Amino acid sequence: MQSFEIEFLILSIKYQVKGISKEELEIRNDLVLALPERIQAIPDGTMNAAKETGGWAFSSSHKNIKFDSSDGNFDSDFFQQTEESSKFKQEYEIRKMKQEQGLDIISEGLDTLKNLAHDMNEELDRQVPLMDDIDTKVDRATADLKNTNVRLKETINRVRSSRNFCIDIILLCVILGIASYLYNALK
Repeated sequence: MQSFEIEFLILSIKYQVKGISKEELEIRNDLVLALPERIQAIPDGTMNAAKETGGWAFSSSHKNIKFDSSDGNFDSDFFQQTEESSKFKQEYEIRKMKQEQGLDIISEGLDTLKNLAHDMNEELDRQVPLMDDIDTKVDRATADLKNTNVRLKETINRVRSSRNFCIDIILLCVILGIASYLYNALK
């Protein structure tokens, strides 16, 4: 936290907040006042450089630091790690490895999906000509069926008219037979 943010928090504790009891307000005030000390107490591996200078000034004990130095020989006291920072680094490395493992699994899954999509595309490319051929055959069969229906209708009409003629002759013969029987019976 920056120093102006801490100062803002300290100034804001003077204002009354609605819906908060006095005990809660006192607890918050104590927490805000203890915050700068707690921030300064966090070890960051710089051997109290932040405490002595406020975190912003130049450290006079390390004037011989050279940037882009090829020898890599730095003062070991300046970069000494605390137990908390080493635990943080270990946790960071563990989480990084877990993320890498997760990304590897996702990558493998995406490769599998890519291969499946490629195989599906190849299969579709093989099926398109077959579907076109089936479509053509269905169109041809539909046209043949329509022609067959028209011819069947014509045939049925012809058969019906000739069948009616035969039935008419048979009925005429039956009527003549009944008439002759009645004529002979009444005579």
